[in-house]
Amino acid sequence: MTSNNKHTSLFPSAAFVGFDHLFKELDHVTKHAHDHYPPHNILKTGESDYLIELAVAGFSIEGIDISLQERTLTVTGDHVKKGREYIHRGISTKKFKRTFRLSEHVQVHGADIQDGILAIELKFIVPENQRPRKISIGKNEGQNDTHPTTKPELLNESPDASDEYITHDEKGNRITL
Repeated sequence: MTSNNKHTSLFPSAAFVGFDHLFKELDHVTKHAHDHYPPHNILKTGESDYLIELAVAGFSIEGIDISLQERTLTVTGDHVKKGREYIHRGISTKKFKRTFRLSEHVQVHGADIQDGILAIELKFIVPENQRPRKISIGKNEGQNDTHPTTKPELLNESPDASDEYITHDEKGNRITL
């Protein structure tokens, strides 16, 4: 059997069903593993807070663009020429494009430049419907937690038998109480 994949992977993709997105993420990381410009830091500043810092000395706010598309945070920089004549140029001002793949629940909460450092604030926020919750025993999902179930609810109860309790004896015969 031949495969249409044009690249080889550490793991055979035919052995993993539904993990295409994970292989794309790993491919992206591999392709950009040697991108070192501009230098950057990633800091954990709180329980669910992160900060990406990029060294952007020599770049103005107008020359930097930050965008987010499909969980990819992209920072691009283009130096605005000021018509200066350099005798020595040690501060790099070449164009750059830096990408960061964000987790599903990471949100960008702002950005600022101070002292030649671009700081991008991130927060990890799990939606309320995906947070762990306690399930009470003896209560229906649709009921409010303050209303306990008043009588046993059996799968074999007939809907019109509101005051009857149905069970079975050892031989499997139906008994209505």
